Amino acid sequence: MPPSNALRLLSLIGLSSLIMNTAHAQDEAYYYGGLSIGQSRGNFDQNGLSSRMLPPGVTVSSVTSDERDTAYKAFLGYQFNPYVGLEGGYFNLGEFDLSAATAPPGSLNGNLKLQGLNLDLVGTMPLGMNWAVIGRIGAQHAQARGRFSGTGAASTIASSRDENDTNYKFGLGLQYEISPSWLVRIEAERYRISDTTGGHGNVDLYSLSLVFPFGRTSTPPPRVAQAPTYVTPEPAPAPAPVVLAPAVVPMTAPPQRVSLSAESLFGFDRAVLRPEGKAELDTLASSLSGTQYTEVIVEGHTDRLGSEAYNQTLSEQRAQSVKAYLISAGHLDASKVSAIGKGESTPVTQALDCRGTKRTAALVSCLQPDRRVEIRVNATR
Repeated sequence: MPPSNALRLLSLIGLSSLIMNTAHAQDEAYYYGGLSIGQSRGNFDQNGLSSRMLPPGVTVSSVTSDERDTAYKAFLGYQFNPYVGLEGGYFNLGEFDLSAATAPPGSLNGNLKLQGLNLDLVGTMPLGMNWAVIGRIGAQHAQARGRFSGTGAASTIASSRDENDTNYKFGLGLQYEISPSWLVRIEAERYRISDTTGGHGNVDLYSLSLVFPFGRTSTPPPRVAQAPTYVTPEPAPAPAPVVLAPAVVPMTAPPQRVSLSAESLFGFDRAVLRPEGKAELDTLASSLSGTQYTEVIVEGHTDRLGSEAYNQTLSEQRAQSVKAYLISAGHLDASKVSAIGKGESTPVTQALDCRGTKRTAALVSCLQPDRRVEIRVNATR
């Protein structure tokens, strides 16, 4: 990268950091970096470009062009919350060639190379199960380098044209969270670019990106409701020799209920277990080893943010994920384990505890106790 571009990139990153530091802290905020590779496709007015380059009296009879090339990006960003992020970086859209035949006979040959810096506002709409739709809109400062030469009637053309131009860009794509520290994106973006001859064209970029969050907040410790303490009854006094000892009758123990915070088990708005969540379930399954139980009921709960239908589906997916793990990794009897989703119907918080309906960091934090998975064990002693 030329020194001037490196300076611009550093300035862009500095501006981004300033904006990030003034933003309010939100749920699931983190920094990230990433790399993209893909194919760029130019869409320039080749006839118009050629005509602007030719001397008076010379016209274009035919044009051929190569407007596809390999492109790549490197970027840094900050995710303010699950829905909004700011991203800046460097892009290289490759180079495009044209060859025009002229009348009177001659030829015009051209080459256009494109690179620059961008700053985008990135919106994310979670779809559940680690998928999300992403959209972006922003500004890009592109450096276009045009090289033109001619023969015959166009032999007087020998031109090098460099132009720096700031314009818009936008895009749409899909994102999949493989793990909290590794995401994959597939995107289509459009850049509005100068052709160095007074005209503009569009360059479309289709890319695959690897995104690496490196500043995510740590997973909060699980909220575990204390299970009832069982005390072994005092041994009965020894009976008199003439009295028979009472027969021991199996008794049903009070149900044990354990409540695990959803944040300790899953990512935000996700239903795939995190490693930390699996460790919590391993501990629970180990505590049941050797216990005589008749039923294990897994209940999924959400807070009241979002639609009732969506929350119901998410609670069911989370309960099913916990059930599947307790059976497969915890070796619990599948015939005795059930899963149900209760959505937002049974909150822990009271209506006056957490006021408001608009999703804010304070409201999300206040409603944290409602986002949970409860496991009830009916055992005998």
